Parts: sequence; structure tokens; C-alpha cells
Amino acid sequence: MITGTPAPAVPADLPSSVLHYIGGQHVGSVDGATFDVADPVSNTPYATVAAGSAADVDRAVRAALAAFTGGPWPGMRPRERARILNRIADAIEASDERIAQFESFDSGLPITQARGQAHRAAENFRFFADVVVALHESAFGVGTSQLNYVLRRPVGVAGLVTPWNTPFMLESWKLAPALAAGCTVVLKPAEWTPLSASLLPELMTEAGVPDGVFNIVHGIGEQAGDALVRHPQVPVISFTGESATGKTIMGNAAPHLKALSMELGGKSPVVVFADADLERTLDAAVFGVFSLNGERCTAGSRILVEDDLYDEFVARLAERARHVRVGPPSDPATQLGALVHPEHYRRVLDYVEVGCAEGARLVAGGTRPEHLREGNYLAATVFADVRASMRIFQEEIFGPVVAVSRFRDEAEAVALANDSSYGLAAYVWTSDLERGHRVAHAVEAGMVWLNSHNVRDLRTPFGGIKASGLGHEGGEHSIDFYTTSRVVHVALSDARPTRFGVPPQADPAL
Repeated sequence: MITGTPAPAVPADLPSSVLHYIGGQHVGSVDGATFDVADPVSNTPYATVAAGSAADVDRAVRAALAAFTGGPWPGMRPRERARILNRIADAIEASDERIAQFESFDSGLPITQARGQAHRAAENFRFFADVVVALHESAFGVGTSQLNYVLRRPVGVAGLVTPWNTPFMLESWKLAPALAAGCTVVLKPAEWTPLSASLLPELMTEAGVPDGVFNIVHGIGEQAGDALVRHPQVPVISFTGESATGKTIMGNAAPHLKALSMELGGKSPVVVFADADLERTLDAAVFGVFSLNGERCTAGSRILVEDDLYDEFVARLAERARHVRVGPPSDPATQLGALVHPEHYRRVLDYVEVGCAEGARLVAGGTRPEHLREGNYLAATVFADVRASMRIFQEEIFGPVVAVSRFRDEAEAVALANDSSYGLAAYVWTSDLERGHRVAHAVEAGMVWLNSHNVRDLRTPFGGIKASGLGHEGGEHSIDFYTTSRVVHVALSDARPTRFGVPPQADPAL
């Protein structure tokens, strides 16, 4: 290692191998295949991980199906399942520092932000425990003649495919509602960040989750993930990841008519009018694109600024970016850590080169910080004078890189915001609330924050439109996805149907 480069902070109980978890047992792959996984600070392998194949997925699905058809989980009362979900949350909170250290070491997230993700994971389980207890089923009276009522039933085995950017929290975001609804699950974590998921079996067992209800198959997406998507006994797939992979999943799930919930890519606009509260807007813009290493689907990676404020905003944003503290993920002072993997790091650097080549003005960052000679580090990067035709305006970079463009009026702001194949999130900053509402209604995005940064309300639907996804999760929307509705129609009076096919002499009405 080059002198002066901080070494990764290795967790005390770091495993040397990571196995699947199927039917309550830690097991290797059927064919014995493994792959290496490395930390993003040294890019040195720290463990071997079981590489799942179709055979391993089938074994996990069979365990989950047996637990669904013959186990107690689907038939438990909501309160019983909720108690177990709350115990999972308790176990997460009791292990929050360990989870955060594993997450930070494995993904490169700053430790302070990894701690926040662990707390959010516990809240996800508590929230869906509350949702499933409070959930009601509907009944419809038809005068005095009939009563119709709706039953919810868990759909079966749920396939959950999760990304590498905030792995533990996003695993919990899918696991909590699926388990709350009464499904059994097979989780396929991202291959670049399997470490924090390896803690889940211990947490589930401690909380009292029956064997077979929760299963993990590690592996490469094109193998293990694809096998899960194609498996005929997995009726629903929840996926978070890039849009191109989402299209592949749709095609491979189509022969079985699977239900899909897909939260995909984003290129979210931040629309800043000249009358915005500049300090609050800058705080939100800097945090929104540089927190979580810029590796977040809802990052405000396109900032659109009104002419009268543009020059000042660019200068202030660049100054703030130059002071974003880039450093080892384990350092509590770090605000921007190491990007997750050398392959992704090269991809982000390529976009920096593309931005310069296309004529955008680089006003901050764009290079490795001088004090970090090794590891996947990039200084907070700001491009100004970005045109809508440029790739850095149109394509998701998924790193600490932001593109700033100017607009003349409200109509142009909306046109620029919508000039994207994506439609996940948007942010609008103005002191004119009438205009704020107009723009919020006109922007093509699944979620819009008005004079607010990315504050989540777990009750509301989360999801995008266009290339940013299919379906919504959150609150009852998540439970809807993991359940089927069965309507029972009951006659309350002697209502007779119109009689067909009765010979005239046998019909007492004649």
C-alpha cells in the first residue's frame, strides 16, 4: 500500500466465507462454486462467497414453499407476525454498530451514514408490524340483498433482489412487508456487498422466524438472480437496481406472468427558482447528491437554476463541494467515502471525462483527492453550463457528480426537468408556493419534494414512472403487492337469477 493511504478499518468478527441460508441452515453451493468479494478502500478480497446457481435457487424456493404450505407463518394472526417483526427490529437495534461497521467496510459508505441506515432498517420492521396489525379488509353491502367482502391472502414465495448502495436498509425495506403479509421469502443480495446480509440469519433466528420462512441465495445477478426471476414457483419479484436490468427482468418474468415491483434508475432534477431560500437549497442540494457517496437512486443529480441566481448558485455550490470531506469510510468526520467497486469507480470516472469532452465546465472535483492515493475515491464533482443534449445531463451516473443547468422561466424549467427518460424523484425550491405546486404537478416524477430534501414518509407510495420503475411500495401499497385479494359474495335474501333453459310446462312462473 502506498505510504500515507489510510488502511480499511476491518471489523473484529469479519467472516472469511459467506454461505447461503436455506431452510434454517448455512450451506454452500450445490456445485461448490464461490467468488471473492473485496472492500472498496484497499480493493483486497476479504472473503469467499457461495456463488448460487439455478440449483441453489430451486433448493431455497422449495424450502420457502414448504414453509408456506406446511408451516405456521402464513396462518399466523397479524399480531403474532408483528411481534416477531418487532423482535427483529429489537435485534437490529442491539446489533446496530456491528451492522454499520459491516456495511461501511463492505460498501464504502461513511460510518455515520451507515449507522443511519441500520436505524432505518429497524424502523422498517417496526413500521410494517404496525401496518399489518392496523390493516383492515373491506366489506360492501348491496342494499339488503347481498354482502360482499374481501380477503387478503399472502401470495406465496416472494423473490427479493436487492442492490449494493444501501444494502441492509433496502433488504429490510423488502423483507419487512413481505414477511408482515405472511409470505415466505428468498433474498438475493447484491454480489458486491454480501456482508451485512450475512447477519440476517442470526437476527431472524433470534427473533423467532421459523425455518424456511427466510432464505438467502448469494451469487451473480445473471445467474442466481436470473434463476430466481425465472422460477415458476415464485409468483412475485421485488427488484431495486438499474433500468437496463429491470427490462431484462420484465422479459424473463413474462412467461410466468409474475407480479413485478421494480424501483429502477433516476436522474432527478432539483429546480431552483431565484426566490428560493438559498442556504436551505444549497444544504439540500449538497447533501442530496453527495451523501451516500452519490450512490442513491433519488439523488438530485441535475440542478436547474433560474438565470438571476445561476452564477451565484454555481459559485456557492462549487465552494461547498470543495469542502465536502472525502476520506476513509470508518472515519466519523468523513462525508464522502469510497465508491463501492473498481468497476463502478471506473464508470463514474468515465462520465467525468465525458462531461469534459462534451464541453461542460468542471468547477469542482473530477479527480482523486491528493491525500487518498489508493481506493475508489473521487472528490465531490460539479459540472456547470450543462446542456440537455449532454450525456451527463441524460444518463444516470450514480456517483458524487452533479450537473448544473440554467433556465429562463417556469416553462423552460419544467421542460428541462422532464427532458429525461427517468421519472423517479424531483425537488422544487421557491418561496412562491402557488408556483411550487404548479411545477410539482407538471414535473414527470413519481415523487416530488417541495422546499424539502429527501425526507421519507413510510406511509406514502415510493416509486417512479417512465424508466424509473414499475409499481409502488410503502405502507399499504407494499402489503397489496405481497397479497392477493379474494372477494366473497354472499346472498342475504332469496334473490333468484333469471331462469334459462327451462321447458315452458315446467316453469311455475307460466
